[in-house]
Amino acid sequence: MEAKKTPSADLTRKSGMFLNLGLAVAVGATLAAFEWKSFDDGSLKDLGQVTDNFEELLDIPITEQPPPPPPPPVEQPIIEEIPDEIEIEEKIEVNFDVDVKETTVIKEVVIAEAPVEEKVDKIFDVVETQPNPPGGMSGWNQYLSKNLKYPTQARRMGVEGTVIVVFVVNTDGTIQDVDVLRGIGGGCDEEAVKVVSNAPAWEPGKQRGRPVRTRMRLPIRFKLS
Repeated sequence: MEAKKTPSADLTRKSGMFLNLGLAVAVGATLAAFEWKSFDDGSLKDLGQVTDNFEELLDIPITEQPPPPPPPPVEQPIIEEIPDEIEIEEKIEVNFDVDVKETTVIKEVVIAEAPVEEKVDKIFDVVETQPNPPGGMSGWNQYLSKNLKYPTQARRMGVEGTVIVVFVVNTDGTIQDVDVLRGIGGGCDEEAVKVVSNAPAWEPGKQRGRPVRTRMRLPIRFKLS
């Protein structure tokens, strides 16, 4: 059987009162510690017997500084008076006694254009008078029919077409710088260059009535019979 305490012996009923009492004591002790004052019991010094004059010690003499040097004098520019320009009057004698004859005729000056010199080494692509082979184009076709040979390799391969040859006709009609502009192969290109290189001299092209070097482009056709 569990023993029961009497209400008068139960201390938990007064726990709140004890807590408030403890807090009050702690706060009071803290305030008392902050307000506690202590004094030194040492003997006091009599400052009245001190002979030192503190006013003299605090009297600091004023430092005298020399005045700044005066600024250097500014040199004023010297203004020289220049006399006015003297007007010089010159007497210009004009003689109007000139005999002008009414019959005097002034010839009109004609400025002729300088002749244009053509450079000898210049090659023209277009000229006023085109170069021509001996006998004209009909003579050129006769020359090709007699001297142009169909290459055996091209005949065997069945190659046919047109070879475009480019060359230069000199001022004396000779032919140089022969090259193939467009070929067809099979030995036809080489045969066309050979025939043109061995051609007789042409009639040179002319520019302003003078023979000049002219670049020509000529087609040579290869066709199997």
